[in-house]
Parts: sequence; C-alpha cells; structure tokens
Amino acid sequence: MPTLYDLKPRFQALLAPLVGWLASRGVTANHVTVTAAVLSIVLGACLFFVPAAFVLLPVFLLIRMALNAVDGMLARQYGQKSALGGLLNEVGDVISDAALYLPFAHLPGMNPALVVAAVFLAALTEFVGVCAVAIGAARRYDGPMGKSDRALVFGALGLWVGLGSTPGLAVNLLMAVVAVLLLITCVNRARMAVRGT
Repeated sequence: MPTLYDLKPRFQALLAPLVGWLASRGVTANHVTVTAAVLSIVLGACLFFVPAAFVLLPVFLLIRMALNAVDGMLARQYGQKSALGGLLNEVGDVISDAALYLPFAHLPGMNPALVVAAVFLAALTEFVGVCAVAIGAARRYDGPMGKSDRALVFGALGLWVGLGSTPGLAVNLLMAVVAVLLLITCVNRARMAVRGT
C-alpha cells in the first residue's frame, strides 16, 4: 500500500551534501539519533504546558524526518552501522512519537483515549515492522499509516491547534480514523512479513 515513505529516496538525495559535511566533522549516526529523540522530548514537554507551541510541530516533524534520514545515511554510507545504532533508532522513534503526540490528549475537547490508542498503535506498527526481522524477513515499512504519514497528520493537526482552534467532534473522528489506519498498518506489516519468510 502506498505511503509517504516511498518518497524517502528523493528526500535522501537532497540531504546528501549535509550528510557528507556532518561525517567530515565526526558526527555519527548515533549522535543524530539521540539528538532527534531528546529534541522530541523537549518539544513534547513544551506542548503539554504551552498550547501555542503546537504551531511548531509541523516544522519540527519535518526536521525530525530529516534527522531520521541523516542517521540512516551516515550509518549505511559511512560504515557506522552497529547493533547499538539499530536499537537506538527503533527505540528513539517510538519515544519521539509518544513525546510529540501524547500532548494532544491534554487538549480541551480532545478524547484522551483516542490519542492514547493512536500512540499505542503507532508503537505497535513499529514493533510489528521490527518483528519481521526476528522471523527472518526484511524490516517492514508498509502503510497506510507509517511514520511519515503520521507526521503529516499530526503536523497538520498541530498547526491547526497552534493557530488557536479547539478540537471537537471532527478532530476526534479523525483520531479514530488514524487509529483504524494504524491497525490496518499493523496487519499489513505482519502479513507481508510472513510472506517474506
């Protein structure tokens, strides 16, 4: 199923000069991975206490996607792949998603259970994707609600909230749809992982 993840090669091509510059200055993939997670936690904390900060979310999510691409390129192209790096990458993504998306549950008019369900299912999609490796298949990134797709939805919602709008029925319905799409993503990744063994 198509997903924004399919655009990753073009995105990486744009980042190639920056990756080369970072590598020449001794920046490692693990440095970038940890930086992305720490910045996500810091912004997530700000979102809990300052609703106007939600306007920063779409910009930060774009930066985070760039950092995620950069750490992978450093690891692959500059011989920095490691077991620790793989672990940091997977755990960092789940922590960052939770830190950035859970603050939506704190907003007036938002159904907290729907937000928590979406965050849980987002983590589950990544878990299923990694489990593919455990059963002898390739890491799965199938959609329809992969990491980049989630960033698009939550980034747009963050901008909307940051500009002063209050969540209501429509936003809660959107969150329910996101949860359903995440569940479908889990099923798709599991199905494709089993086929790939």
